[in-house]
Parts: sequence; C-alpha cells; structure tokens
Amino acid sequence: MAPLIKIYQENRADFFLLHTGQHYSFQMDKVFFDQLHLLPPAYNLDVGSGLHGEQTGKMLGGIEKILLKERPDIVLVEGDTNSVLAGALTAAKLSIKVGHVEAGLRSYDRTMPEELNRLLADHLSDYLFAPTPKAGKILLGEGIDKNKIFVTGNTIVDSIFQNLELAKKGKDVLGDLHLKPKEYFLVTLHRQENVDNPSRFDLILRGLSQIALDYKLPVVYPIHPRSRKMMSEFRLTPKNLTVIEPMDFLGFLQLESSAKLILTDSGGVQEEACILGVPCVTIRDNTERPETLEVGANILAGAQTERIVECVKIMLKKKKKWSNPFGDGKAAERIAKIITEAGNG
Repeated sequence: MAPLIKIYQENRADFFLLHTGQHYSFQMDKVFFDQLHLLPPAYNLDVGSGLHGEQTGKMLGGIEKILLKERPDIVLVEGDTNSVLAGALTAAKLSIKVGHVEAGLRSYDRTMPEELNRLLADHLSDYLFAPTPKAGKILLGEGIDKNKIFVTGNTIVDSIFQNLELAKKGKDVLGDLHLKPKEYFLVTLHRQENVDNPSRFDLILRGLSQIALDYKLPVVYPIHPRSRKMMSEFRLTPKNLTVIEPMDFLGFLQLESSAKLILTDSGGVQEEACILGVPCVTIRDNTERPETLEVGANILAGAQTERIVECVKIMLKKKKKWSNPFGDGKAAERIAKIITEAGNG
C-alpha cells in the first residue's frame, strides 16, 4: 500500500491511515514506516495476535468506532489478511465505499484463512483493483459487476521499482551475513497450513536441509515469529539452515534480489521473485498467483521432502528471461486516479 500512501502524502490529500496492529514486532511493523518514509498511522488498534475470531472481532469493534468518528468517503484495504476482512466488512456495514487493492486472487483452497478473507473482501467492495487480466476475469466469473473491476497492475511492482536502488545503497546485508550474490538460497515460511502441521513442517525442514547439503550453499531463513513459536512447540530443530531474525523491507529486498533461488509459501514473495527475475519454488499445494507459474518463474512443490529438492533442480535449469505479468510500476497512480475521478478522494 506504500506507493498509494505516498501519492496521498505528496498531494496533501485528506486521508488517514488506520493500523490494526495485526503485525506488531518492530521488524514487521514500525520499520516499514521508517524505511518507506510514511507518516505514522493516525490510529493503531494494537490488536496483536490471537485466534482468528478473537483477532477479527477486536478489529471490527475498533475500526467501527474510528469510521463513525471520521466518516471517510472510501476505505481502501489491500491483500488477504484479517485486517482486510475487518476493514471491508465494517465499512460496508456503515455504507462507506470499499476499495480492494489486489482483488481477484484465488487459490480455490478454502482451508486457507487468506482465501476466505480475499473472497469476502472482494464481494463487499465497490472498487476492485485487480493486478492482472486473469484476476479481473475471475471477478467477472463470480458475478461481480464489470463496472466495479479495474485492472491496474500490482502496487508491489511500484514498491520494488521505487525501493530497489535504495535497498542496494543501504546497509550491506549480504556482507553482514557473509553471503555472496547468487551463492545462497532464501527461504520464507509462515503459512498456517505449513507451520501449524508438525509432520508437514518437519518434511519441509528436511527438504531445505537436503538442499543445503546438495549444493553446499547457505539456506537463509529469516524466521517469522509464528514459525519460531511452532518450531519450538513441535520440538523441531532445523539442520544446515542459517536461521536469522525477520528482515526489514529494504534488507529483505537485498536478500531477494541477490538470491540464487527463493523457496517460499508467501504470495507476495512469489510475485517479488518473479518481478526480480529470481527463480521461485513455492512450498504449497496451490497458489493464488498462477501468473508466476504460467511465465515460468515459479513451480509448486507441495511439502514432500523429495519433491522440494526436485523442484529446486528444475528451476535452477530454467532460463531466467520470463516477462513480469504484474504491471509497469504505475498501479498506485491508476488507483488514485480512478478514486479521484469517482469523486471519492
């Protein structure tokens, strides 16, 4: 959302940022505002972690009070988190227009909380900003009015274009970790279906360990707090992995852009790898980013040890000349223009 926030900041628009506090550690929260030169949120609900119902319920109550006080013309939400669902549902119930940035993504796996969040947010929204034509067609296929759908590209492209050079000029993350460009693998792993399942999590860690042994290269894993907690609870000990604390955005962008290959269960990281020209292996059975598979930037590995190892071999043999399907880096400009022309900002 940062590229869109920056446009509103620069234009001195009448807007405010409401932060639910779903992510609250410094490396996954405040550092983003600092590095991306964003004004601090006008409101922070500090909901913290918790069960899905409990967390979403706290958000609904907190967001409602703020929207009743501020009465904005439109509420913008992005992605597929509980914050997105709570923001869209509260605004819709108060008859405030809703704009969903990154609309139309589907994994078709309703066991994923994220799938339910994005599905409901889309059907509550008045403006659906689809990142790709495929996402736009999905929305049409679900019966959403074509006049509500706008194919804009994805704002993550804007963010990468705006910040990649800044990242390279910042702290030398590779030097600090004693890494050489294209001589390490990068891992992110935090999805509920992977880290909340002890046998699945164990198989994945075994696969990552085998990759480190096969290629005699570091496998760097900035560990998400949820993953660390579950690893401890299940008494799993990662072998042959370089486990580090979560990275800030610019540091992580450095790690992504210089990696030999990325293994992830994150939707956003699949996109970022594709945009940066880095091969990706997705440790999931499905993806809501099928465009990455179609252009040859990504492959689905599931969670079996042998399959993960095999998929790494396949992706390392591929030519890294795919086209970026997520836009030209001007998605935020288009979204802001659409909202303004509709008289909502």
